[in-house]
Amino acid sequence: MTKIKTQYNRRSFLKISAAAGGGMLIGFSWLTGCVSGGKTEEALAIPNEWFEINGYIKIGDTGLVTIYSPNPEIGQNVKTSMPMIVAEELDVDWNNVIVEQAPLNTGFYHNQVAGGSQSIRKGWHALRMAGATARRMLLEATAKAWGVEVAALTVSGGIIKEINGDRTMGYGDIAAQAVAMEVPEEVELKDIKDFKLISTSVKNVDGKNIVTGKPLFGLDFKREGMKLAMIQHPPAFGMKVKDFNEAEIKAMPGIKDAFIVDITVPEPGYFDEKGYQQLVAIVGDSTWQLMKAKKALKTNWEAVSELENSEDHMKRMEATLASGEMHESRKDGDPETAFKNASKVIERTYSSPFLPHNTMEPMNFFANVTETSVELIGPTQTPQALEGSVSKLLNIPIDDVTVNMTRMGGGFGRRLYVNFGVEAAAISKQIGAPVKLIYTREDDMTQGTYKPAYLTTYKAGLDENNHLIALSVKGTGLPESPVFENRFPAGTVDNYLAEKASTKTNITTGAWRAPRSHFIAGAEQSFLDEVAELAGKDPIDFRLELFEKAIKSPVGKRNDYDAERYAGVLKLVKEKSNWGSPMPGIHRGVAAYYCHNSYVAEVVDVAMEDGKPKIKKVWCAVDCGIVINRDAAVNMVQGGVVDGIGHAMYGQLTFKEGVPQQTNFNQYRLMRHSQAPEAIEVFFVENDIDPTGLGEPGLPPAIGALANALYQATGERLYHQPFSSYKPLLG
Repeated sequence: MTKIKTQYNRRSFLKISAAAGGGMLIGFSWLTGCVSGGKTEEALAIPNEWFEINGYIKIGDTGLVTIYSPNPEIGQNVKTSMPMIVAEELDVDWNNVIVEQAPLNTGFYHNQVAGGSQSIRKGWHALRMAGATARRMLLEATAKAWGVEVAALTVSGGIIKEINGDRTMGYGDIAAQAVAMEVPEEVELKDIKDFKLISTSVKNVDGKNIVTGKPLFGLDFKREGMKLAMIQHPPAFGMKVKDFNEAEIKAMPGIKDAFIVDITVPEPGYFDEKGYQQLVAIVGDSTWQLMKAKKALKTNWEAVSELENSEDHMKRMEATLASGEMHESRKDGDPETAFKNASKVIERTYSSPFLPHNTMEPMNFFANVTETSVELIGPTQTPQALEGSVSKLLNIPIDDVTVNMTRMGGGFGRRLYVNFGVEAAAISKQIGAPVKLIYTREDDMTQGTYKPAYLTTYKAGLDENNHLIALSVKGTGLPESPVFENRFPAGTVDNYLAEKASTKTNITTGAWRAPRSHFIAGAEQSFLDEVAELAGKDPIDFRLELFEKAIKSPVGKRNDYDAERYAGVLKLVKEKSNWGSPMPGIHRGVAAYYCHNSYVAEVVDVAMEDGKPKIKKVWCAVDCGIVINRDAAVNMVQGGVVDGIGHAMYGQLTFKEGVPQQTNFNQYRLMRHSQAPEAIEVFFVENDIDPTGLGEPGLPPAIGALANALYQATGERLYHQPFSSYKPLLG
């Protein structure tokens, strides 16, 4: 076993005596970034009394264990996977674990965020320590009761046994005595080879409730006396509200109030909306009445900044790339001279448009603002940011603001931004009553916080032996550059240059699944495929040559990837997909990418059917360290592949005079079921490395692998998303 310092003394734990309910309550204020475990079937009776305290593992007198889940659940299944870590070290039967969602509590948790694929990675050590510490205290209490040494005991499935005796003790039977034990200064963690639960497949703890329609999501939440609200924001970026037909709207059936709401937050936090800060709010009794009132709105708007057009966006980015304003973020060797001396030079430019998030569950939030407190309930990826923003907006002490999280019907980065919760709070304060704000699909799709638009140019130089001797990348975007200067292929080329710059826009943007990586991976991997073809080399072999260089004699010291692990996923996907073997009628493309601390390589198989490409299969090789929940891990990779392919093929949001031209799914195209890959097979590199991110890394390589497969199928290189715009080739 590995010994680990707990680093926390007795004062770090809250004890509840046996008289308080016959249970053991252990508070882990250091369980940063964790969510908690669940049960599929109730194996034990519910204890006589539970103590519902945020951020704690608690053990009832029947042996049931409840683990509160601090982190938001957005469908990535951390509400199941993270408690598996606690249950593994606690050594409790998974059937005897209950999961409950905890509210925001910065006193206990310091990473209550769903974003960046960081929940498992940041929670791994703390969660293991939590389970191991509780197990140790239960063992010590039993040893004391029996008059033996802890070394004379063993535990499995929540039952403590004498190694050389017949006595047994259930966790529930000894919990009352365990609360009196000193917190150990260090605890022993399990050897990875002894894991029983981790790396198995465990069903989603909310699965049954989801499929049977139980209320779990923000839209499901109801409160007696609660009003409903809807909003109308300006039709164009660059406009604001002037006035509207207030009296007429207020007179409509079921409408209780209508007014202009200002959500300008003093000293705004990172996730505060900056696009539409003045809105028309309508409050009523039913969504139908509110929707009718929205249609009757006659609002006057005024322009306050430029009204942008999509055709001008590309020109702006092209001008930025051509200007002398590019910032040199990394330079190795002498790329200028290397390009002059190269026998072959290739240069290509790639782009992608703005994209909305389009979460399945419409944006919504409940707020109840009184003179002395604020209660917020709903789907948010950043509850602490919401808490802070509402505190600033309403000038209410942050200690008087509470945030409770519901399960989310998708996030993809959209629910990192808290404007909809802030709006709900502002409306509640105005009407002096609890309210649930609900967006329509059109509200959300035209409100902003989009994936930025990007433009990037790659250039490569080969010598007379077809070795890559120079490579440069320069990129810009509206408003950010997508370039990661220290990622592959940096470190594999002696002469390398990375440049980047931003391009101004008043269209609000934000994180979109695998921020920046979702675009730059496709561009990079498409370009490397073309370079490999120019060099007359197999695409995988060409990449492996570069990684061999990075392994044996890396260039520079700032490379932020492990070349051996990177090469490992390429080798695995090559093996599993039988790359290089004849496959009549199948056209193949490959890509590999590293982001969010994980490595993914993918092969896409395409067949031409009736003159159109059909994706037959996607092969995925993944190195994310230790896999916690195998089914959940496979599902996340598969979802990323579908998301990446669908948006690369069809996703596009355009603007005319600042107005979004796609407002619902009749105009904004998503992938249909018939267009999704017929099969997606996922393989994991088996190792003992601490687990890393998985919610996002499966998406970026899918775009490059798709583009490369389509080239093999059609002979057409694709440089600009969406690929379906290449008509009639892919019409």
